Amino acid sequence: MVTIKEIKSTISVAIAAAFGFIIALIWKDVIVGIVNMTGLSVTAPTNMNSAVVAVVTALVLTIICVLGIVYISKWGGVVQK
Repeated sequence: MVTIKEIKSTISVAIAAAFGFIIALIWKDVIVGIVNMTGLSVTAPTNMNSAVVAVVTALVLTIICVLGIVYISKWGGVVQK
């Protein structure tokens, strides 16, 4: 028999993984943009202003997603109190 605690734990792990994927995708664009600025041919931010905006956005979203992971992990019982 599956318990509510097990369901919450499974859901919280899945949501935490989704937040991790969001973080990875954001940072991918930042790294590609920085490589673009060196003259190599990849896509993403291509000037200093858009690169700064991309980095700041990535940092803010990383913090939000990490906080979301912590909150969801506590809710799902993954992290012991």
